[in-house]
Amino acid sequence: MWPWLEKIASACWDRVRRYAPTSTRRDEDGGSGSGADADDLLLWSRDLGRHAAGDFSFAVVQANEVLEDHSQVETGAAATFVGVYDGHGGAEASRFISNHLSAHLVRLAQESGAVSENVVRNAFSATEEGFLSLVRRTHLIKPSIAAIGSCCLVGVIWRKTLYLANLGDSRAVVGCLVGSNKIFAEQLTRDHNASIEEVRQELKSLHPDDSQIVVLKNGVWRIKGIIQVSRSIGDAYLKKQEFAVDPSITRFHLSEPLRRPVLTSEPSISTRLIRPQDSFVIFASDGLWEHLTNQQAVEIVHNNPREGIARRLIKAALKEAARKREMRYNDITKLEKGVRRFFHDDITVVVVFIDHGLLQEGNASAPELSVRGFVESRGSSSFSGLNSIS
Repeated sequence: MWPWLEKIASACWDRVRRYAPTSTRRDEDGGSGSGADADDLLLWSRDLGRHAAGDFSFAVVQANEVLEDHSQVETGAAATFVGVYDGHGGAEASRFISNHLSAHLVRLAQESGAVSENVVRNAFSATEEGFLSLVRRTHLIKPSIAAIGSCCLVGVIWRKTLYLANLGDSRAVVGCLVGSNKIFAEQLTRDHNASIEEVRQELKSLHPDDSQIVVLKNGVWRIKGIIQVSRSIGDAYLKKQEFAVDPSITRFHLSEPLRRPVLTSEPSISTRLIRPQDSFVIFASDGLWEHLTNQQAVEIVHNNPREGIARRLIKAALKEAARKREMRYNDITKLEKGVRRFFHDDITVVVVFIDHGLLQEGNASAPELSVRGFVESRGSSSFSGLNSIS
């Protein structure tokens, strides 16, 4: 790092302000149109917060016995970082990403002098390498860590540009204003899930000698009959033979030794110059998209107040999950964690509103971004941020 930048960064990091855990609250009201909605003790939200270019709203609902989703919103005067990390097999991978990915991105942006697709890609690579190193150090003590992984969805807003990177089937969708007051959904990320024909064909082309690379099991397409997502952080046993899981653990049993990786940590990356019609971006784990279409989600955001909108989206998804099982919404909210996983997944939603007058002009420098930085969050139910330094 440049000596002058070290001095500035050192001074600025002393002025970090964290959002307190109390900034995330439990769900307390039924919301518009919810009827006699009972309190949902597994739903938390931050109804409205500020980021560098507008407002954001956050919510998460737990279904698993242990919440496997982690997420973060980190903001400075010139940039905003959003991360949604949907873990599977445990929370270790999603927690690791939350604690390390944004720090890698800041470091790499400092070194290159800018945010770029390559910086984002290398931040993902460093996070994967770090987690696999953790697996290597601990898997003899805790073998199951080799079967823990996470989807990873990241968005960075800087210089009127949105950088997006994705592993797995979390999704970013932008709401675009069309005409006088109509909203149109545009999906910004690609889902990496074996349920999609394009993904299955991609896997078959990469593994032409493996007839079992994708298997239809109980009506669900799975890679090696085990996992639905084709890209992730972690899942070491599907990437390196040294992390083979004990065959007695049938859930993760491979029919034959791993010859080459069947999953990858190479993200799909895209860059979007923010357009005047871009109103907001929804970042969410696949639990939301299982029950709401892209268009349904953007219409809910567009037609309701900003405050509490992420919580409203989750409730809409839960109501749809209940309807599919011929249940009432209140019935689902009374279920305990663990039991609820039979009805819906952990769901994380971050809605980032874009106030175009607040977007930084194109002359904001990478050092300006980095010294404001992004501070690690403490999981899905809290946020951290930095005071503006000017």
